[in-house]
Amino acid sequence: MSELLTLDGLSTPLRVLRLLAADFGYLPAPDVDLTRIYPDWLTLRFHEGLDAFEAWREALAVPPEKVTHGVQGDGITRVLKVTADYAGAKVHLHGYTDVPATQGVRDDDADH
Repeated sequence: MSELLTLDGLSTPLRVLRLLAADFGYLPAPDVDLTRIYPDWLTLRFHEGLDAFEAWREALAVPPEKVTHGVQGDGITRVLKVTADYAGAKVHLHGYTDVPATQGVRDDDADH
């Protein structure tokens, strides 16, 4: 059986969260995730469009070409992800936004 992780075992992402709050307190507030599984990770999630994601990406000096793009939820949600090393932690940014509805006639409506 593995040894129980104490709160001190999460000190790296907690310290980084404190630093981010001090350095970038003016940026939009994210949803914050920590995990005992990856104790050096800090995940910041943005669900209100991609502007907040981009502001944080720029603040952390992550080049735009490092961002990955995908969709989820049967193609209705666009997802951007990127990872940055910051003060000893892996900071994961995840941005979510709705995919705009297609304008015009869909293929399956063409026969109706």
